[in-house]
Amino acid sequence: MSVRFSNRRILLNQEEEYERFFKRRHISSIRQWSTGRLYYPTVSDLRAITRNQHIWKAGDRYYKLAIQYYGQAQYWWVIALFNKKPTEAHLRVGQSISIPMPLQAILRVYDG
Repeated sequence: MSVRFSNRRILLNQEEEYERFFKRRHISSIRQWSTGRLYYPTVSDLRAITRNQHIWKAGDRYYKLAIQYYGQAQYWWVIALFNKKPTEAHLRVGQSISIPMPLQAILRVYDG
């Protein structure tokens, strides 16, 4: 399981307000994830992390950068969180962002 889900609890939603929803789908409850907490690296954490600079270009996407730098699209959120830019819409062409490396080091930080 991805580190962003490792510190989350599974909750059982049986709220009455969803009763019509449950009946339409022939279910009695829904399993949901609790809201997880991820922390930005501390100054000491940052010492173990190398940052590759990337100039944002037209057509760039977090998932494409994750494939390029980490070999896996699923780690797009690492780049977004590290740069405090939750979506590509928060970036402008020509803006410099950091790609934290190595992946395992930054995942250890985010896992707490």
